[in-house]
Amino acid sequence: MMGAFVAACSGGSGTGNSSPDAGKPGTPTTPNNSSSSAGATYPIKTDQTLTYWAELPGNLTGVKAAHGEVPFYQEWQKKTGIPIKFTTAPVNQAKETLNVMLASGNLPDMIEYNFVSFPGGPEKAIKDGYILKLNDVIDKYAPNLKKYLKEHPEVDKMIKTDNGSYYVFPFIRGDDSLMVFQGPIVRKDWLDELGLPVPTTIDEWTTMLRAFKDKKGAAAPFSVVSKPRVLNEFNAGAFAGAFGVTRAFYLENGQIKFGPAEKGFKDFLALFRSWYAEGLLDKNIANIDTKALDANISSGATGATVGNAGGGIGKWAPLITAKDPKAKLVATPYPVLKKGDTPKFGQRDQPFTQGGMVAITAKSKNAELAAKLLDYGYSEAGHMFFNFGTEGVSYKMENGYPKYTDLIMNNPDKLAPAQAMSMYFRSNYNGPFVQDKRYIEQYLALPEQRDAVGIWQKTDMAKHQLPPITPTQEESSEYAKIMTDIDTLVDEMTLKLILGTEPMDSFEKYVDKMKSLKLDRAIEIQKAALDRYNKRGN
Repeated sequence: MMGAFVAACSGGSGTGNSSPDAGKPGTPTTPNNSSSSAGATYPIKTDQTLTYWAELPGNLTGVKAAHGEVPFYQEWQKKTGIPIKFTTAPVNQAKETLNVMLASGNLPDMIEYNFVSFPGGPEKAIKDGYILKLNDVIDKYAPNLKKYLKEHPEVDKMIKTDNGSYYVFPFIRGDDSLMVFQGPIVRKDWLDELGLPVPTTIDEWTTMLRAFKDKKGAAAPFSVVSKPRVLNEFNAGAFAGAFGVTRAFYLENGQIKFGPAEKGFKDFLALFRSWYAEGLLDKNIANIDTKALDANISSGATGATVGNAGGGIGKWAPLITAKDPKAKLVATPYPVLKKGDTPKFGQRDQPFTQGGMVAITAKSKNAELAAKLLDYGYSEAGHMFFNFGTEGVSYKMENGYPKYTDLIMNNPDKLAPAQAMSMYFRSNYNGPFVQDKRYIEQYLALPEQRDAVGIWQKTDMAKHQLPPITPTQEESSEYAKIMTDIDTLVDEMTLKLILGTEPMDSFEKYVDKMKSLKLDRAIEIQKAALDRYNKRGN
């Protein structure tokens, strides 16, 4: 619901590669069995069993059915000494299941859920007696998290509400290289064969896609996922960014703007309309899901897309090389109009992202023990465990570097690395810990994947990105209603203008309609939230 409040936010695992260190979590070298602060010594002796509600990571769909069957969760209990009884929410039904549970009043000790998107926001969840305000709890029982936040005031500011309430144990990306993981991807072997450069401008893209269609026989030269929203991967400014806009809210000289209501968005739609008319864009662009895109890329129907380094290049490279050993995918820069310009926008996550956060419920009689369990993830030993798993099983130390074993990278049960990782640790999705860049250096096994992140990082997105701002309880439902209507309208406009079922002149009518749906009020709410965010104490 509050998705629009976080520009360029991607769910799922961070993917990136090594870059100069930035705010990394005091990289530990040797794991130890106890946290080194004044906090708990693990394993803790207790006769209490904690209860924990969460969804299972997508990577484990079809592999395991419940948390209790996953080695990571079994080992977490051993390492902390704290028994946990898990309730596994059904896949893709977390929100509905959570609502039923909250209504019943029968709550577990901990809930792993994106409380930023809770109707009315985290403060409402605290006020309604669902989750605890954690300021005192963190102060008394979570010395590892407390220390991290003290050392990283910019992250501390992100994980509080405007009123200064802490409400979850957060997932934090511990390095710049973990924040960028998505961008345009093309078939490099086709470019070489056709004597074309890696495209950097919109004109070069048009030339390339024509060649893919005419000389390579590509039926859908450019294709991209359109589920759950049309052009699903475009929120961060892919292609529209060349015309100075994104498909969401962004900052321009201190002002908040909404891309689809700006002239640049019309220019972007006109480009895609011309590509569609020429057969350069997938004719099924309205309905492409992940499966259809995988099929297009592996069959050679598609030679260009927008995707992730890990779940895109990493997934597709083996599919295309199985058919043609010379096949190769590479990242391209976000396209610009004028050669040599730096792209204005591109995908870039925040250090605090909205997956994997864990709240302690207001009904819990074991708040202190729950805090100690969750604080383990921010200790030195917990940092190693959440990022790399168990030494001697999922990683071994080589010259001070935690290297994943074949259990992860060449799994004997034929699990993909992403699946094996999710069995033994949490660094490739999220959770209550600080993600370590040494995970991504290994996850991105192909040089093309590692190069991709460096290419996609070269944008000015940091200047234009909204921080993770939140509306007040009063503003929340009003904002959500406005944006539900506006996003539906934007999707309708995007499709009709690209498919040519309406004239380009109707763009202005759509913008007028957005205004009548109170776009200005949504921007006003955003502005108020940004002003409050900027005043949050560090």
